[in-house]
This record gives sequence, structure tokens and C-alpha cells, in this order.
Amino acid sequence: MRDPDIRALVRRWISGWAVSRGSAEPVDRPWGWTIDVGAPVGEVGRHVLPEPTETEVRELAEATTAPTTWLKLFAEDATVRPWLDERWRLDAPGFLMTAPLAAEPPEVPAGYTLTTWERGGVLRVLVRTEAGHLAARGQAGLAGPAAVPDQITTAPEHRRRGLGALVMRTLQSAAHERGARTGVLVGTPEGQALYTALGWTTHAPMASAVLEPAKAEG
Repeated sequence: MRDPDIRALVRRWISGWAVSRGSAEPVDRPWGWTIDVGAPVGEVGRHVLPEPTETEVRELAEATTAPTTWLKLFAEDATVRPWLDERWRLDAPGFLMTAPLAAEPPEVPAGYTLTTWERGGVLRVLVRTEAGHLAARGQAGLAGPAAVPDQITTAPEHRRRGLGALVMRTLQSAAHERGARTGVLVGTPEGQALYTALGWTTHAPMASAVLEPAKAEG
């Protein structure tokens, strides 16, 4: 079910996401926000539309010419695909989710070590083997009462051992200690299952489209 206050939830998400990624501050637009990202590979910027309409998406898509610009549209893929021309590629869908935060530091499984630190408003969690090998990691951008978990990953050889849950619970607890009371994120289809099991609630789908570079002729 779509949350009636979707715009406020999306605003919290992009606030923490911008901190996590070190991007420019989101700029207000009539239809949502623009964020200058400037990543060396993959994303020059993004337009975020919490309640996209066909007219808005068509006009924005047609006016966009910079490759690796992304559209983050809080609607189903099937709804927005007809609004985009062939220059735009749909990426994997996402899901806007929230959870209340609490100070509940989890136990670290035997054979692993856990390191947590904060710098520049970004919480980071690193899980390693006793030999020092990377097992899992994640981070969260802090934005007032909200924390936005981001880039949660587990090394393939260490999956299905609860390390993703360890990273998430550690971030949630550390964010609560720093004053955040609500977690907001956009999860992948795979991540949605993990986050749901951890008590997160899904509020809306999100379609992601990227403007691909023009193909060279000849």
C-alpha cells in the first residue's frame, strides 16, 4: 500500500543519502528534487520524483541530455516505462522502506570482528574475518531524526551467515545512539526480504531509469 505522506518519506531518504554519498544538497523542484552527484563512473546526477506524473516524466526525460543522469520515480516499472524513450534504460526496481530505530547492539558471530566508526555524518560498519578479510560492510547517512542505511554488502563466500543482519542492526543501534529515531532506505528486491525480516515496512515501489551514452556510429 502506498503511504499517503510519500513526499516527506522520500525527502528524508534523499537527505541521508546525500550525506552518505557526499553529493550536493538536494535542490527543490516543482515535481521533487535534483541532486548533483558527480560520481566519476555511473552517475552525474539524479532527479527524484516522489509522485511522478506522465507529463512531468516525459518533459524531464526529453529535456535531459547528460549521460548517466538518473530518474528515481516512485512508481511501478510498468507504469513509467511507456513514458520514456529508447535512450533510457530501466535498472532493477527499488522499495522505499522505514523502521523505528532502537539501541540494540547485536552479538558478533564467532570467527568475525566488527568495527564501527563515524566521520562527516556517515556511520560505517566493517565486518572482517579473524584473518582480516572483508566479510560484510555498510554505512548510513545521518540527517537529523533519520538515518539512511546505504551500500550494504556481504562478500559472496560469507553470505547466509547473518552478516547482513549484523551490519544493519549495528547501524540502526549506532544511529539511535546519535539521536536518529527512524531508518529510511530504498532496498533492492533481494534486500527487501532481509529488511522485512528485520522489521522494516515497505511504503512504495521505486523505478530507476538511467540515460545511457549515445552509441557511436560506424
